[in-house]
Amino acid sequence: MTEATIGEKAVPNKDQWRERIADQERCGVSVRRFCQVQGIVEHLFYYWRKRLRERPQPMRFALVERGPARQELASEASLELIVASGERLRIGVGVDATTLHPVLTALRA
Repeated sequence: MTEATIGEKAVPNKDQWRERIADQERCGVSVRRFCQVQGIVEHLFYYWRKRLRERPQPMRFALVERGPARQELASEASLELIVASGERLRIGVGVDATTLHPVLTALRA
């Protein structure tokens, strides 16, 4: 693995941070103690752990149209699904399972 250098100091790359985080989890000591022993700045450890755990967000919305476009009033929706992040999906009376299935699959991703 390669390290970038800033002045005289080597800067670890993503793979090296992954290894450090895995080492800390394997050894079972606290993050504070691990960082002290390894000479790592604690806040950088937490920053990289959070950054490397974040995954790209999957598609959160899929528009599926079938047949001619039709304006539906919110009152015509027989079901409204509200996901944890706050998005709302209004499902009309006439929607069939083959149309609804890809939408629900996208929301689960």
